[in-house]
Amino acid sequence: MNELITIGISDMKVLPSPAAFATYALGSCVGVCLYDAACKVGGLGHIMLPYFPKENPNEKIHRYADTCLPEMIKAMEYMGCCRSRITAKIAGGAKMFNVADDCGFGNIGARNVAAVKETLQKLKVRIIAEDTGLNYGRTVYFYTEDGRMVVKSCTMGVKTF
Repeated sequence: MNELITIGISDMKVLPSPAAFATYALGSCVGVCLYDAACKVGGLGHIMLPYFPKENPNEKIHRYADTCLPEMIKAMEYMGCCRSRITAKIAGGAKMFNVADDCGFGNIGARNVAAVKETLQKLKVRIIAEDTGLNYGRTVYFYTEDGRMVVKSCTMGVKTF
């Protein structure tokens, strides 16, 4: 087994096989695994918020769905991947706190998931597996040798996609 590469909050990494990634404690954040099975190249992003704030260009682009995902795909294409073969698996986007959806920040998890799906659709990347929503945290492991995403949580156990 390869050394596990940790992807921190608002970060992403793309590598060829064999590589193993982990991102921990996804609450309202969304973990996005992108994979090209023909090239055996994959990436994992830990997305914190839906949309990049245009008024603050110094923000970290990997924090946002609409800027992180195009960068991941660009990195994969640079490594020889073909966009039409890239697929996505996503996890996270939980509603971690019992707050009204119409308050100032509402259900940020649902908004993150919606932004990830919207961005992937614009990029023409198919989502082939998903474990999102509800009210519990998740840890995601992603393996580039076979495109496997493993989601672990205290309340729901282990799921493999």
